[in-house]
Amino acid sequence: MPQNSRTSPLSIPSLTAPVAMGYVPLGAVFGFLFVQAGGSAWLAIASSLLIYAGAAQFMMVPMLAAGLPIGAIALATLVLNLRHVFYGLSLLNHMPVTRWQRWYGIFALTDESYSVLTALPPQARAQRMALVCALNQGWWVLGTVLGVVLGAQVQIGLTGLDFVLAALFAVLAVEQWRARHDVLPIWIALAAYALALWLLPAQALALAIALSLLAAALRPARAPLHAAASNTQAPHD
Repeated sequence: MPQNSRTSPLSIPSLTAPVAMGYVPLGAVFGFLFVQAGGSAWLAIASSLLIYAGAAQFMMVPMLAAGLPIGAIALATLVLNLRHVFYGLSLLNHMPVTRWQRWYGIFALTDESYSVLTALPPQARAQRMALVCALNQGWWVLGTVLGVVLGAQVQIGLTGLDFVLAALFAVLAVEQWRARHDVLPIWIALAAYALALWLLPAQALALAIALSLLAAALRPARAPLHAAASNTQAPHD
């Protein structure tokens, strides 16, 4: 049988291309803001290499500028990134066999990497996890370097870049739908946010996430596409 193009190594860079379109400009914004806030250029790049926490790195900029202790910053980062524990639990059966790849995958598993990995066939996730995570971190580090260089030399307006992350998640949601052919989660998320915005506008996002999680927990298990296909193709007695 011909090899599925979605599991081919050559398809991984194309799968991470939407992430690159979000990570490079967002990483550049982080590097720019970090330098503009008085941080060292090497420290900004080191944080993208050793912390690699996206939103937590943005949160770190005003906290460092305010002179908060490292312990407070570490605690805030832990709380913000606690959601990654649940991502990791759902991928426990798809972790790489090689120890260093497994540990790197645990470290570098972000929202976007999780979305790309879960769009792959289950049998391909363990083989591709380290590569997907490394490419996505590479995009983030590249953006940080560009932002550091620009922040040290010029003043650039950042108007409009706050929409990049929303656009990135929209693209990833479409990729999830294309991989799973299941539109119900999208409608659940939209309905949950509309209801949350009506009930509690100030905390609409948090309430919408809670409602979406509740709906996902109560939803009956959906049979995998390959299992359904095999059942329909089974010969009749």
